[in-house]
Amino acid sequence: MHVIKTADLTGHSNPIFSLELSQKPGILFTGGNDKGLVEWNLADNSFIKVMFPVPTSIYAIHCPAGYPLMFAGLRSGEVLVFNFIEQKITHRLRKHVKPIFDIKSSLKKDELLVASEDGTVTVWSLKSLELLHAVNVSRDTVRYIAIDPAEERVTFGCRDNRIRIFDLNDYSFITNLESHTMAVFSLQYSPDGQYLMSGARDAQLKIWDAKTYSLVKNIPAHMFAINHILFHPTRPYFATASMDKSIKIWGADDFKLYKIISREKGYPAHVLSINKLAWDGDHLLSVSDDKTVMIWDITF
Repeated sequence: MHVIKTADLTGHSNPIFSLELSQKPGILFTGGNDKGLVEWNLADNSFIKVMFPVPTSIYAIHCPAGYPLMFAGLRSGEVLVFNFIEQKITHRLRKHVKPIFDIKSSLKKDELLVASEDGTVTVWSLKSLELLHAVNVSRDTVRYIAIDPAEERVTFGCRDNRIRIFDLNDYSFITNLESHTMAVFSLQYSPDGQYLMSGARDAQLKIWDAKTYSLVKNIPAHMFAINHILFHPTRPYFATASMDKSIKIWGADDFKLYKIISREKGYPAHVLSINKLAWDGDHLLSVSDDKTVMIWDITF
Protein backbone atom coordinates (compact mmCIF):
# COMPACT_ATOMS: atom_id res chain seq x y z
CA MET A 1 0.00 0.00 0.00
CA HIS A 2 1.43 3.35 -1.09
CA VAL A 3 0.25 6.73 0.21
CA ILE A 4 1.01 10.19 -1.13
CA LYS A 5 -0.56 13.52 -0.19
CA THR A 6 -1.89 15.29 -3.26
CA ALA A 7 -3.37 18.45 -1.77
CA ASP A 8 -3.85 20.73 1.22
CA LEU A 9 -7.06 22.75 1.14
CA THR A 10 -6.54 25.81 3.30
CA GLY A 11 -8.74 28.77 4.14
CA HIS A 12 -10.62 27.76 7.26
CA SER A 13 -9.61 29.98 10.16
CA ASN A 14 -10.67 27.54 12.90
CA PRO A 15 -10.91 23.77 13.50
CA ILE A 16 -12.85 21.76 10.90
CA PHE A 17 -15.28 19.27 12.42
CA SER A 18 -17.12 17.84 9.43
CA LEU A 19 -16.86 17.13 5.71
CA GLU A 20 -19.25 15.65 3.19
CA LEU A 21 -19.05 14.83 -0.50
CA SER A 22 -21.82 16.40 -2.54
CA GLN A 23 -24.32 14.35 -4.52
CA LYS A 24 -22.61 16.05 -7.49
CA PRO A 25 -19.24 14.37 -8.22
CA GLY A 26 -16.11 16.40 -7.55
CA ILE A 27 -17.62 18.71 -4.93
CA LEU A 28 -16.73 18.73 -1.22
CA PHE A 29 -18.34 20.60 1.67
CA THR A 30 -16.62 21.37 4.98
CA GLY A 31 -17.71 23.01 8.19
CA GLY A 32 -16.42 23.69 11.67
CA ASN A 33 -15.83 26.47 14.13
CA ASP A 34 -16.04 29.04 11.33
CA LYS A 35 -18.47 31.63 10.06
CA GLY A 36 -19.75 29.52 7.16
CA LEU A 37 -20.04 26.24 5.28
CA VAL A 38 -17.41 25.98 2.53
CA GLU A 39 -17.62 24.44 -0.96
CA TRP A 40 -14.49 23.02 -2.68
CA ASN A 41 -13.75 21.79 -6.21
CA LEU A 42 -11.95 18.42 -6.08
CA ALA A 43 -11.12 18.50 -9.81
CA ASP A 44 -8.45 21.13 -9.19
CA ASN A 45 -8.53 21.20 -5.35
CA SER A 46 -9.67 24.80 -5.24
CA PHE A 47 -11.92 26.91 -3.04
CA ILE A 48 -15.25 27.70 -4.69
CA LYS A 49 -17.23 29.72 -2.17
CA VAL A 50 -18.80 30.00 1.24
CA MET A 51 -22.21 28.41 0.68
CA PHE A 52 -23.94 30.22 3.52
CA PRO A 53 -23.06 31.91 6.81
CA VAL A 54 -23.78 30.20 10.11
CA PRO A 55 -24.34 31.73 13.56
CA THR A 56 -22.48 28.95 15.38
CA SER A 57 -20.21 25.92 14.80
CA ILE A 58 -21.15 23.18 12.31
CA TYR A 59 -20.73 19.69 13.78
CA ALA A 60 -22.44 17.64 11.06
CA ILE A 61 -23.08 17.88 7.30
CA HIS A 62 -25.22 15.43 5.33
CA CYS A 63 -26.11 15.24 1.62
CA PRO A 64 -28.70 12.47 1.10
CA ALA A 65 -28.51 10.62 -2.22
CA GLY A 66 -31.40 11.35 -4.53
CA TYR A 67 -32.35 14.65 -2.91
CA PRO A 68 -31.17 18.15 -3.94
CA LEU A 69 -30.61 19.00 -0.29
CA MET A 70 -27.79 19.52 2.18
CA PHE A 71 -28.29 19.48 5.95
CA ALA A 72 -25.98 21.28 8.37
CA GLY A 73 -26.25 20.49 12.07
CA LEU A 74 -25.25 23.33 14.35
CA ARG A 75 -23.95 23.67 17.87
CA SER A 76 -27.13 25.62 18.66
CA GLY A 77 -29.31 22.55 17.97
CA GLU A 78 -30.68 23.91 14.72
CA VAL A 79 -30.44 22.06 11.39
CA LEU A 80 -30.16 24.26 8.29
CA VAL A 81 -31.57 22.86 5.03
CA PHE A 82 -29.92 24.13 1.84
CA ASN A 83 -31.75 23.49 -1.43
CA PHE A 84 -29.34 23.17 -4.39
CA ILE A 85 -32.05 23.94 -6.94
CA GLU A 86 -33.11 27.15 -5.22
CA GLN A 87 -29.53 27.85 -4.07
CA LYS A 88 -30.60 28.98 -0.64
CA ILE A 89 -31.56 27.80 2.84
CA THR A 90 -35.23 26.89 2.54
CA HIS A 91 -35.91 25.31 5.94
CA ARG A 92 -34.63 25.37 9.50
CA LEU A 93 -35.35 22.25 11.53
CA ARG A 94 -35.90 23.45 15.09
CA LYS A 95 -36.55 20.74 17.61
CA HIS A 96 -33.28 20.31 19.49
CA VAL A 97 -31.85 23.03 21.72
CA LYS A 98 -28.50 21.34 22.29
CA PRO A 99 -25.73 20.62 19.74
CA ILE A 100 -26.34 18.34 16.74
CA PHE A 101 -23.56 15.74 16.44
CA ASP A 102 -24.66 13.57 13.53
CA ILE A 103 -27.14 13.44 10.65
CA LYS A 104 -27.88 10.37 8.52
CA SER A 105 -30.70 9.29 6.20
CA SER A 106 -32.62 6.15 5.34
CA LEU A 107 -33.37 6.19 1.64
CA LYS A 108 -35.60 3.13 1.99
CA LYS A 109 -37.85 5.08 4.34
CA ASP A 110 -37.17 8.59 2.98
CA GLU A 111 -36.29 9.67 6.50
CA LEU A 112 -33.66 11.91 8.03
CA LEU A 113 -32.21 11.11 11.47
CA VAL A 114 -30.68 13.84 13.64
CA ALA A 115 -28.68 13.04 16.80
CA SER A 116 -28.25 15.57 19.60
CA GLU A 117 -26.57 16.24 22.90
CA ASP A 118 -30.03 16.14 24.47
CA GLY A 119 -30.04 12.31 24.18
CA THR A 120 -32.77 12.14 21.55
CA VAL A 121 -32.76 11.38 17.84
CA THR A 122 -35.39 13.16 15.79
CA VAL A 123 -36.77 11.58 12.62
CA TRP A 124 -37.92 13.82 9.76
CA SER A 125 -39.56 13.19 6.42
CA LEU A 126 -37.08 13.85 3.59
CA LYS A 127 -40.00 14.66 1.30
CA SER A 128 -41.91 17.14 3.47
CA LEU A 129 -39.24 17.96 6.10
CA GLU A 130 -41.89 17.43 8.78
CA LEU A 131 -41.02 15.96 12.17
CA LEU A 132 -42.19 12.33 12.36
CA HIS A 133 -40.73 10.97 15.62
CA ALA A 134 -38.47 11.79 18.52
CA VAL A 135 -36.66 8.70 19.78
CA ASN A 136 -35.39 8.74 23.35
CA VAL A 137 -32.02 7.04 22.99
CA SER A 138 -29.98 8.05 26.03
CA ARG A 139 -29.89 10.25 29.09
CA ASP A 140 -26.69 11.69 27.65
CA THR A 141 -25.34 12.82 24.27
CA VAL A 142 -25.92 10.76 21.13
CA ARG A 143 -22.68 11.20 19.17
CA TYR A 144 -23.08 9.01 16.11
CA ILE A 145 -25.64 7.25 13.90
CA ALA A 146 -24.96 4.14 11.80
CA ILE A 147 -27.54 2.41 9.61
CA ASP A 148 -26.87 -1.15 8.46
CA PRO A 149 -26.65 -1.75 4.68
CA ALA A 150 -30.03 -3.53 4.57
CA GLU A 151 -31.59 -0.58 6.43
CA GLU A 152 -33.12 -2.86 9.04
CA ARG A 153 -31.18 -1.60 12.09
CA VAL A 154 -30.03 1.79 13.29
CA THR A 155 -27.25 2.03 15.83
CA PHE A 156 -26.34 4.94 18.08
CA GLY A 157 -23.03 5.72 19.77
CA CYS A 158 -23.52 7.50 23.08
CA ARG A 159 -21.51 9.53 25.53
CA ASP A 160 -22.47 7.13 28.35
CA ASN A 161 -20.11 4.54 26.73
CA ARG A 162 -22.99 2.48 25.34
CA ILE A 163 -23.92 1.45 21.83
CA ARG A 164 -27.70 1.25 21.43
CA ILE A 165 -29.35 -0.70 18.62
CA PHE A 166 -32.90 -0.03 17.42
CA ASP A 167 -35.18 -1.49 14.76
CA LEU A 168 -35.20 1.02 11.89
CA ASN A 169 -38.72 0.05 10.86
CA ASP A 170 -40.50 1.15 14.03
CA TYR A 171 -37.63 2.55 16.17
CA SER A 172 -38.16 -0.06 18.85
CA PHE A 173 -35.21 -0.77 21.13
CA ILE A 174 -33.31 -4.02 20.50
CA THR A 175 -30.21 -4.11 22.70
CA ASN A 176 -27.27 -2.34 24.33
CA LEU A 177 -23.64 -3.17 23.60
CA GLU A 178 -21.51 -2.38 26.61
CA SER A 179 -17.75 -2.76 26.33
CA HIS A 180 -16.24 0.68 25.78
CA THR A 181 -15.07 2.51 28.91
CA MET A 182 -15.51 6.01 27.49
CA ALA A 183 -17.84 7.86 25.09
CA VAL A 184 -18.52 6.17 21.74
CA PHE A 185 -17.56 8.60 18.97
CA SER A 186 -17.96 6.56 15.78
CA LEU A 187 -19.76 3.50 14.37
CA GLN A 188 -19.63 1.87 10.97
CA TYR A 189 -21.22 -1.23 9.49
CA SER A 190 -19.14 -3.24 7.03
CA PRO A 191 -20.57 -2.99 3.48
CA ASP A 192 -21.61 -6.65 3.59
CA GLY A 193 -23.48 -6.08 6.85
CA GLN A 194 -21.51 -8.75 8.69
CA TYR A 195 -19.71 -6.53 11.19
CA LEU A 196 -20.28 -3.40 13.21
CA MET A 197 -17.17 -1.37 14.08
CA SER A 198 -17.10 1.01 17.02
CA GLY A 199 -14.51 3.56 18.08
CA ALA A 200 -14.47 5.55 21.28
CA ARG A 201 -12.69 8.05 23.41
CA ASP A 202 -10.99 5.08 25.10
CA ALA A 203 -8.95 4.65 21.83
CA GLN A 204 -10.28 1.10 21.40
CA LEU A 205 -11.57 -0.24 18.09
CA LYS A 206 -14.17 -2.93 18.68
CA ILE A 207 -15.49 -5.31 16.04
CA TRP A 208 -18.94 -6.79 16.66
CA ASP A 209 -20.89 -9.52 14.91
CA ALA A 210 -23.78 -7.55 13.44
CA LYS A 211 -26.19 -10.50 13.70
CA THR A 212 -25.48 -11.84 17.20
CA TYR A 213 -24.03 -8.59 18.64
CA SER A 214 -21.17 -10.56 20.18
CA LEU A 215 -17.74 -8.95 20.42
CA VAL A 216 -15.47 -10.48 17.78
CA LYS A 217 -12.28 -8.52 18.41
CA ASN A 218 -10.92 -5.62 20.44
CA ILE A 219 -7.99 -3.64 19.04
CA PRO A 220 -6.12 -0.94 21.00
CA ALA A 221 -6.03 0.99 17.75
CA HIS A 222 -4.84 4.48 18.72
CA MET A 223 -3.19 6.44 21.50
CA PHE A 224 -6.17 8.76 21.96
CA ALA A 225 -9.83 8.96 20.94
CA ILE A 226 -11.02 7.39 17.69
CA ASN A 227 -13.03 10.15 16.08
CA HIS A 228 -14.14 8.42 12.89
CA ILE A 229 -14.27 5.01 11.20
CA LEU A 230 -14.97 4.73 7.46
CA PHE A 231 -15.01 1.77 5.07
CA HIS A 232 -13.66 2.14 1.56
CA PRO A 233 -16.67 2.10 -0.80
CA THR A 234 -15.40 -0.79 -2.96
CA ARG A 235 -12.17 -2.24 -1.51
CA PRO A 236 -11.78 -4.47 1.59
CA TYR A 237 -10.27 -1.77 3.80
CA PHE A 238 -11.40 0.78 6.34
CA ALA A 239 -9.75 3.85 7.85
CA THR A 240 -9.73 5.27 11.36
CA ALA A 241 -9.00 8.87 12.34
CA SER A 242 -7.85 9.85 15.80
CA MET A 243 -7.19 12.62 18.23
CA ASP A 244 -3.63 11.26 18.23
CA LYS A 245 -3.11 13.01 14.82
CA SER A 246 -2.91 9.77 12.84
CA ILE A 247 -4.97 7.98 10.20
CA LYS A 248 -4.73 4.19 10.11
CA ILE A 249 -5.86 1.89 7.31
CA TRP A 250 -6.98 -1.63 8.21
CA GLY A 251 -8.02 -4.76 6.37
CA ALA A 252 -11.76 -5.31 6.46
CA ASP A 253 -11.32 -9.08 6.18
CA ASP A 254 -8.38 -9.74 8.49
CA PHE A 255 -8.55 -6.58 10.70
CA LYS A 256 -4.78 -6.14 10.23
CA LEU A 257 -3.13 -2.73 10.26
CA TYR A 258 -1.73 -1.91 6.81
CA LYS A 259 -0.75 1.75 6.97
CA ILE A 260 -0.23 4.56 9.47
CA ILE A 261 -0.39 8.10 8.07
CA SER A 262 1.24 10.40 10.60
CA ARG A 263 4.14 12.81 11.09
CA GLU A 264 5.95 10.14 13.08
CA LYS A 265 5.85 7.89 10.00
CA GLY A 266 7.33 10.62 7.78
CA TYR A 267 4.15 11.86 6.13
CA PRO A 268 3.29 15.60 5.85
CA ALA A 269 0.24 14.86 7.97
CA HIS A 270 -2.04 16.76 10.34
CA VAL A 271 -0.53 18.36 13.44
CA LEU A 272 -3.71 18.26 15.56
CA SER A 273 -6.72 15.98 16.09
CA ILE A 274 -8.18 14.44 12.91
CA ASN A 275 -11.93 14.72 13.16
CA LYS A 276 -13.55 13.24 10.05
CA LEU A 277 -12.78 11.28 6.88
CA ALA A 278 -14.33 10.78 3.44
CA TRP A 279 -13.45 8.37 0.64
CA ASP A 280 -13.59 9.77 -2.91
CA GLY A 281 -12.67 6.64 -4.85
CA ASP A 282 -9.11 5.83 -3.78
CA HIS A 283 -8.60 9.33 -2.43
CA LEU A 284 -8.96 9.68 1.32
CA LEU A 285 -9.94 13.14 2.57
CA SER A 286 -9.33 14.23 6.15
CA VAL A 287 -10.17 17.32 8.23
CA SER A 288 -8.58 18.43 11.45
CA ASP A 289 -8.39 20.87 14.31
CA ASP A 290 -5.35 22.24 12.43
CA LYS A 291 -7.83 24.03 10.06
CA THR A 292 -6.71 22.00 7.03
CA VAL A 293 -8.32 19.57 4.60
CA MET A 294 -5.80 17.00 3.33
CA ILE A 295 -6.23 14.69 0.34
CA TRP A 296 -4.36 11.38 0.27
CA ASP A 297 -3.95 9.22 -2.83
CA ILE A 298 -3.93 5.57 -1.72
CA THR A 299 -2.53 2.90 -4.06
CA PHE A 300 -3.69 -0.52 -2.88
